[in-house]
Amino acid sequence: MDKQRFNDGLLRFLQHSPSPFHAVETMLAALQEAGFERLNEEDAWQLQPNRAYVLTRNDSSIIAFVTGDGDPAESGVMMAGAHTDSPCLKVKPNAVMRNASVLQFAVEVYGGVLLAPWFDRDLSLAGRVEFRRRDGTLDAATLNWQRPIATVPSLAIHLDREANQNRSINPQKEMPPVLALSAGDGKSIKDFDFDAFLVDALAEQQGINDVDAVLAHELFFYDTQPPAQIGLHNEFIASARLDNLLSCYVCLDAIIEAKKSGNGFALMVCNDHEEVGSASACGAQGPFLRSVLARLSARFSDRDGETAGSAESIERMIRRSLFLSIDNAHGLHPNFTEKHDANHGPVLNKGPVIKINANQRYATNSRTQARFTQLCDEVDAPVQRFVVRSDMGCGSTIGPITASGLGVETVDVGVPTYGMHSIRELAGSDDGWHLARALRRFFVR
Repeated sequence: MDKQRFNDGLLRFLQHSPSPFHAVETMLAALQEAGFERLNEEDAWQLQPNRAYVLTRNDSSIIAFVTGDGDPAESGVMMAGAHTDSPCLKVKPNAVMRNASVLQFAVEVYGGVLLAPWFDRDLSLAGRVEFRRRDGTLDAATLNWQRPIATVPSLAIHLDREANQNRSINPQKEMPPVLALSAGDGKSIKDFDFDAFLVDALAEQQGINDVDAVLAHELFFYDTQPPAQIGLHNEFIASARLDNLLSCYVCLDAIIEAKKSGNGFALMVCNDHEEVGSASACGAQGPFLRSVLARLSARFSDRDGETAGSAESIERMIRRSLFLSIDNAHGLHPNFTEKHDANHGPVLNKGPVIKINANQRYATNSRTQARFTQLCDEVDAPVQRFVVRSDMGCGSTIGPITASGLGVETVDVGVPTYGMHSIRELAGSDDGWHLARALRRFFVR
């Protein structure tokens, strides 16, 4: 695998994925182009050996898997997971605000957003809109304005002399983006109609011209600055949503490779709603993954008269499986080295990170740590270890959720990153490639 080709593909994926819905749309298209057959959860499945399948839930979570020709209760399933969502500003249902002759959209903070970097950026809007067609049918479509249509202006230093010393940010009051001074065509902002704004966008972007009514939306502001490979020697990847679309891309790359050259059962899952706790029908705390594994077992597990898909066969399959929870790690920041444990500060471009926590905020144990280390050794990829300072709190991932929900052995790994949860994050241009090589090996072994 060529490193530059991998990074070029990563940049394109990031650019095309401004929301979880677009990330799944982009992954689905790539998987279907690679020969994965789409499944619908409401249909009866006719799974076949040595085939590749993909399905989505809520259009914001996705599972793709490759089948072998044996019994997964004997071999297990090699699984990797990431998440499609990122902290951001989400448009409220009643969006329109009119203040001081300015049109704004009301927003709520989605996830643990680092708010300060959102000021003075060129913002666009993307997400999903639900609507009723004129024939009475309900439908949905993704929208992406792509061009800059909004910004969150800073307050001038002259009006807040303490801004550089001690400033807190009120998300209700200070974060609504500014969009316009008029409704267009010489109309006042009093005439701006949000539903008409969405209907026009559906027509312009998706060619949908029979909308009777807009019923709901999930829209997110995002930074229009494109992802880039930067640095004096191109050492870095700079982009929005590296946490955790970089990991999604690594999973996507590896499962496509597994279809080409694998001979066993391999699975990729990318869940929505990790940044807000994962407790949803399509989140890692929901039943999406387990239901797919149960249906996989029902088709392939059959030994000594044991009922295929039984609790027995499912548990045997899970006990022979391994789950790689892939999410970004905190890289050792040169300006804040004191925020890291001196012996456990991951360095950018020194390889993927194994994340460890004594209180099970990460699901890694010594056995799963050893198995991932062995994977990296097999492909000659460097590997690092992260443990948070003992006097600081530790974040978490889908790893402990999946491990406790399924009972599957799990290791938490990821790429070291600066500025996690900022509107623009920074990773090393070598680390995703190293992780992808390890994951390819994991899926095809």
